[in-house]
Amino acid sequence: MADEIDFDAILSKYRSDPYDYVVVCATQTGIVNFKVEEGSRVNSTSGQWLHIPGTPLFEITRERNPKTVTAQTNGAVSSIRTELEGQFVEAGEKLLTIRHPLKKKEVIESILKEVLFIFPAPERAKYFFSLDIQSRIEKKGAKALSIQSGDEIIIMSLMKRDTPVYYTGEAGVIHSIYFTPGISVNQGQPLIGVCASDKLPLIQKIITRVKADWDKMIEPGHAEE
Repeated sequence: MADEIDFDAILSKYRSDPYDYVVVCATQTGIVNFKVEEGSRVNSTSGQWLHIPGTPLFEITRERNPKTVTAQTNGAVSSIRTELEGQFVEAGEKLLTIRHPLKKKEVIESILKEVLFIFPAPERAKYFFSLDIQSRIEKKGAKALSIQSGDEIIIMSLMKRDTPVYYTGEAGVIHSIYFTPGISVNQGQPLIGVCASDKLPLIQKIITRVKADWDKMIEPGHAEE
Protein backbone atom coordinates (compact mmCIF):
# COMPACT_ATOMS: atom_id res chain seq x y z
CA MET A 1 0.00 0.00 0.00
CA ALA A 2 1.49 3.31 -1.01
CA ASP A 3 2.26 5.95 1.63
CA GLU A 4 0.56 8.57 -0.47
CA ILE A 5 -2.75 8.30 -2.28
CA ASP A 6 -3.76 10.46 -5.23
CA PHE A 7 -7.04 11.52 -3.62
CA ASP A 8 -7.99 13.88 -6.44
CA ALA A 9 -7.71 11.10 -9.04
CA ILE A 10 -9.68 8.63 -6.92
CA LEU A 11 -12.45 11.09 -6.06
CA SER A 12 -12.63 12.28 -9.66
CA LYS A 13 -13.38 8.70 -10.73
CA TYR A 14 -16.29 8.39 -8.31
CA ARG A 15 -17.50 11.91 -9.04
CA SER A 16 -17.82 11.11 -12.76
CA ASP A 17 -19.38 7.68 -12.24
CA PRO A 18 -20.65 7.13 -8.65
CA TYR A 19 -22.07 3.69 -9.38
CA ASP A 20 -21.27 0.04 -8.94
CA TYR A 21 -22.13 -2.28 -11.82
CA VAL A 22 -23.41 -5.61 -10.53
CA VAL A 23 -23.42 -8.46 -13.04
CA VAL A 24 -26.17 -11.05 -12.50
CA CYS A 25 -25.58 -14.51 -13.93
CA ALA A 26 -27.67 -17.65 -14.36
CA THR A 27 -27.71 -19.60 -11.11
CA GLN A 28 -28.19 -22.93 -12.90
CA THR A 29 -28.74 -24.35 -16.36
CA GLY A 30 -32.22 -23.87 -17.79
CA ILE A 31 -34.54 -21.77 -19.92
CA VAL A 32 -34.58 -18.06 -19.07
CA ASN A 33 -37.61 -15.75 -18.93
CA PHE A 34 -36.88 -12.18 -17.90
CA LYS A 35 -39.12 -10.30 -15.46
CA VAL A 36 -37.52 -6.87 -16.00
CA GLU A 37 -36.52 -4.63 -18.90
CA GLU A 38 -33.59 -2.29 -19.49
CA GLY A 39 -34.14 0.76 -17.28
CA SER A 40 -36.34 -1.08 -14.76
CA ARG A 41 -35.85 -0.03 -11.14
CA VAL A 42 -35.10 -2.91 -8.79
CA ASN A 43 -34.90 -3.28 -5.02
CA SER A 44 -32.86 -5.66 -2.91
CA THR A 45 -34.05 -7.91 -0.10
CA SER A 46 -35.52 -5.81 2.71
CA GLY A 47 -37.42 -5.95 5.99
CA GLN A 48 -36.24 -6.20 9.59
CA TRP A 49 -35.41 -9.87 9.14
CA LEU A 50 -34.67 -9.60 5.40
CA HIS A 51 -37.91 -11.48 4.85
CA ILE A 52 -39.11 -9.37 1.92
CA PRO A 53 -37.61 -10.72 -1.33
CA GLY A 54 -35.98 -8.38 -3.83
CA THR A 55 -37.48 -7.52 -7.22
CA PRO A 56 -37.85 -10.63 -9.45
CA LEU A 57 -35.21 -10.41 -12.21
CA PHE A 58 -35.78 -13.59 -14.17
CA GLU A 59 -37.17 -17.08 -13.97
CA ILE A 60 -35.00 -20.02 -14.96
CA THR A 61 -36.65 -23.38 -15.63
CA ARG A 62 -34.91 -26.74 -15.52
CA GLU A 63 -36.78 -30.04 -15.84
CA ARG A 64 -40.11 -28.19 -15.56
CA ASN A 65 -39.03 -26.75 -12.24
CA PRO A 66 -39.03 -22.91 -12.41
CA LYS A 67 -36.85 -20.90 -10.05
CA THR A 68 -37.21 -17.14 -9.61
CA VAL A 69 -34.03 -15.13 -9.06
CA THR A 70 -34.48 -11.80 -7.24
CA ALA A 71 -32.33 -8.69 -6.97
CA GLN A 72 -29.69 -8.61 -4.22
CA THR A 73 -28.95 -4.93 -4.74
CA ASN A 74 -31.01 -1.85 -5.52
CA GLY A 75 -30.62 0.27 -8.63
CA ALA A 76 -31.64 0.14 -12.27
CA VAL A 77 -31.12 -2.48 -14.98
CA SER A 78 -28.45 -0.92 -17.20
CA SER A 79 -28.16 -3.79 -19.68
CA ILE A 80 -30.00 -7.02 -20.35
CA ARG A 81 -29.34 -9.83 -22.81
CA THR A 82 -32.79 -9.91 -24.37
CA GLU A 83 -31.55 -12.30 -27.09
CA LEU A 84 -31.51 -15.01 -24.39
CA GLU A 85 -35.24 -14.68 -23.62
CA GLY A 86 -36.75 -18.17 -23.84
CA GLN A 87 -33.36 -19.71 -24.55
CA PHE A 88 -31.44 -22.44 -22.74
CA VAL A 89 -28.39 -21.10 -20.88
CA GLU A 90 -25.59 -22.61 -18.87
CA ALA A 91 -24.99 -21.84 -15.20
CA GLY A 92 -22.82 -18.73 -14.89
CA GLU A 93 -24.03 -17.14 -18.14
CA LYS A 94 -24.17 -13.34 -17.80
CA LEU A 95 -27.81 -12.24 -18.08
CA LEU A 96 -28.06 -8.61 -16.96
CA THR A 97 -26.29 -5.78 -15.17
CA ILE A 98 -27.68 -3.58 -12.39
CA ARG A 99 -26.34 -0.06 -11.98
CA HIS A 100 -26.26 0.52 -8.23
CA PRO A 101 -25.89 4.11 -6.90
CA LEU A 102 -23.09 4.14 -4.35
CA LYS A 103 -23.68 5.56 -0.89
CA LYS A 104 -20.98 7.33 1.10
CA LYS A 105 -20.13 4.22 3.11
CA GLU A 106 -19.89 2.14 -0.08
CA VAL A 107 -17.59 4.68 -1.74
CA ILE A 108 -15.29 4.55 1.29
CA GLU A 109 -15.31 0.73 1.32
CA SER A 110 -14.65 0.62 -2.42
CA ILE A 111 -11.62 2.90 -2.05
CA LEU A 112 -10.38 0.97 0.97
CA LYS A 113 -10.47 -2.27 -1.02
CA GLU A 114 -7.85 -0.68 -3.28
CA VAL A 115 -5.46 -0.01 -0.39
CA LEU A 116 -6.16 -2.77 2.17
CA PHE A 117 -4.86 -6.32 1.87
CA ILE A 118 -7.97 -8.30 0.90
CA PHE A 119 -8.23 -11.91 2.11
CA PRO A 120 -10.72 -13.77 -0.15
CA ALA A 121 -13.00 -16.76 0.38
CA PRO A 122 -11.23 -19.94 -0.80
CA GLU A 123 -14.54 -21.61 -1.73
CA ARG A 124 -18.24 -20.85 -1.87
CA ALA A 125 -19.26 -21.58 1.70
CA LYS A 126 -20.46 -20.11 4.98
CA TYR A 127 -17.84 -18.50 7.18
CA PHE A 128 -17.45 -17.74 10.88
CA PHE A 129 -14.64 -16.29 12.96
CA SER A 130 -12.91 -18.86 15.16
CA LEU A 131 -14.15 -18.79 18.77
CA ASP A 132 -10.96 -17.15 20.03
CA ILE A 133 -11.00 -14.44 17.36
CA GLN A 134 -14.75 -13.79 17.81
CA SER A 135 -14.27 -13.42 21.57
CA ARG A 136 -11.41 -10.95 21.10
CA ILE A 137 -13.42 -8.94 18.55
CA GLU A 138 -16.40 -8.73 20.93
CA LYS A 139 -14.17 -7.53 23.78
CA LYS A 140 -11.93 -5.03 21.99
CA GLY A 141 -13.18 -4.65 18.41
CA ALA A 142 -11.63 -5.91 15.17
CA LYS A 143 -9.29 -2.91 14.79
CA ALA A 144 -7.58 -3.83 18.08
CA LEU A 145 -6.85 -7.34 16.81
CA SER A 146 -3.44 -7.94 15.20
CA ILE A 147 -3.05 -10.97 12.93
CA GLN A 148 -0.22 -12.43 10.89
CA SER A 149 0.25 -15.06 8.22
CA GLY A 150 -0.48 -18.56 9.53
CA ASP A 151 -3.04 -17.51 12.15
CA GLU A 152 -6.24 -19.55 12.32
CA ILE A 153 -8.86 -16.82 12.17
CA ILE A 154 -11.87 -18.13 10.26
CA ILE A 155 -13.89 -21.34 10.11
CA MET A 156 -15.30 -22.45 6.74
CA SER A 157 -18.56 -24.39 6.90
CA LEU A 158 -19.14 -26.48 3.78
CA MET A 159 -21.36 -29.55 3.34
CA LYS A 160 -21.84 -29.85 7.12
CA ARG A 161 -18.08 -29.88 7.70
CA ASP A 162 -16.18 -27.15 9.52
CA THR A 163 -12.63 -26.49 8.32
CA PRO A 164 -10.17 -23.96 9.78
CA VAL A 165 -8.95 -21.28 7.38
CA TYR A 166 -5.44 -19.97 8.00
CA TYR A 167 -4.70 -16.37 7.13
CA THR A 168 -2.11 -15.77 4.42
CA GLY A 169 -1.12 -12.17 3.87
CA GLU A 170 0.61 -9.18 5.36
CA ALA A 171 0.55 -8.70 9.13
CA GLY A 172 -1.79 -6.03 10.47
CA VAL A 173 -5.16 -5.38 12.04
CA ILE A 174 -8.56 -6.42 10.73
CA HIS A 175 -9.89 -3.10 9.46
CA SER A 176 -12.93 -4.27 7.46
CA ILE A 177 -15.16 -7.35 7.70
CA TYR A 178 -17.04 -8.18 4.50
CA PHE A 179 -18.91 -11.34 5.43
CA THR A 180 -21.89 -12.08 7.67
CA PRO A 181 -21.48 -15.22 9.80
CA GLY A 182 -23.64 -18.04 8.47
CA ILE A 183 -24.36 -16.39 5.10
CA SER A 184 -22.86 -18.00 1.99
CA VAL A 185 -19.96 -16.18 0.36
CA ASN A 186 -18.93 -16.84 -3.23
CA GLN A 187 -15.42 -18.07 -3.97
CA GLY A 188 -13.02 -15.17 -4.40
CA GLN A 189 -15.23 -12.64 -2.63
CA PRO A 190 -13.51 -10.68 0.17
CA LEU A 191 -13.78 -11.93 3.74
CA ILE A 192 -11.67 -9.33 5.55
CA GLY A 193 -9.51 -6.31 4.74
CA VAL A 194 -6.24 -6.05 6.68
CA CYS A 195 -4.23 -2.90 7.30
CA ALA A 196 -0.65 -2.73 8.54
CA SER A 197 -0.64 -0.92 11.91
CA ASP A 198 1.56 1.91 10.64
CA LYS A 199 -0.86 2.55 7.77
CA LEU A 200 -3.90 3.23 9.97
CA PRO A 201 -3.39 7.03 9.85
CA LEU A 202 -3.49 6.86 6.03
CA ILE A 203 -6.72 4.87 6.13
CA GLN A 204 -8.26 7.44 8.46
CA LYS A 205 -7.15 10.19 6.09
CA ILE A 206 -8.97 8.45 3.22
CA ILE A 207 -12.19 8.17 5.26
CA THR A 208 -12.01 11.79 6.43
CA ARG A 209 -11.34 13.09 2.90
CA VAL A 210 -14.23 11.16 1.34
CA LYS A 211 -16.65 12.30 4.04
CA ALA A 212 -15.55 15.91 3.60
CA ASP A 213 -15.86 15.78 -0.20
CA TRP A 214 -19.03 13.66 -0.40
CA ASP A 215 -21.48 16.48 -1.05
CA LYS A 216 -19.34 17.71 -3.94
CA MET A 217 -18.89 14.27 -5.49
CA ILE A 218 -22.43 13.67 -6.72
CA GLU A 219 -25.52 15.57 -7.75
CA PRO A 220 -27.93 16.34 -4.88
CA GLY A 221 -30.48 13.60 -4.40
CA HIS A 222 -28.42 11.00 -6.26
CA ALA A 223 -27.88 8.77 -3.25
CA GLU A 224 -28.38 8.78 0.48
CA GLU A 225 -25.69 8.25 3.04
